[in-house]
Amino acid sequence: MEQAGYTLPESEKIKKEVSYFEKVRDEVKLASGDLLEMKRFEPAMRHLLDMYIRADDSELLMDFEELGLIDLVVNNNGKGLESLPESLREDEDAMAEAIENNVRKTIVDENPVNPKYFDSMATLLDEIIKQRREQAISYQEYLEQIKALAKKVVNPTGNKEHNYPDTVNTLAKQAIYDNFGNDEVLTTKIDTAVRYTKKAEWLGDRFKEREIANAIRQETASYKVDIVEVMDLVKAQKEYH
Repeated sequence: MEQAGYTLPESEKIKKEVSYFEKVRDEVKLASGDLLEMKRFEPAMRHLLDMYIRADDSELLMDFEELGLIDLVVNNNGKGLESLPESLREDEDAMAEAIENNVRKTIVDENPVNPKYFDSMATLLDEIIKQRREQAISYQEYLEQIKALAKKVVNPTGNKEHNYPDTVNTLAKQAIYDNFGNDEVLTTKIDTAVRYTKKAEWLGDRFKEREIANAIRQETASYKVDIVEVMDLVKAQKEYH
């Protein structure tokens, strides 16, 4: 920095500003749910930054690579929230909005897997937010409700309020059941058609996908279902890949 024409006090001031705004950036990402699970820098780039730009290491707010905010809400009865930045912990509205943003982002990301289920989760979230903003519930009640909702979002199979038939025992079957008339027989037909027809690396292969679509069409000939909609749902199920 001195070789670039900066005095020692100016260099220290700039380094402190860099460190401060790094922390601000991380807090904004955390609150908005805008986190990328990737290494920020290559080792060589990290070395260069440490040598020429960065001052002391930033205070670790949370390990973004391993755990998201919604996981902190769900795990350990929400005690993980204590590791969040002080500015969030001490501001109830800021904390609430951060949690809501992260829960909503998860709902949006998972929606293709089971649109009917996650649409209902979005509705529940909106109701909780409305109650909080209207101060119809205490902050502690709000946290309990948002934790309960977050658990349903990240673990649909653990949602006891959804009473599925015994045969509807996988996430894929539950998605089919929820989105196509709550019909147990139809669900079984579609699931069986997919499992017995799909071939390795079928997703993205036009011919292999067509084979699955034809098998579903044959099995559901007596039902009024949109094969395109069924295939879109099938493609979103990880257990079929």
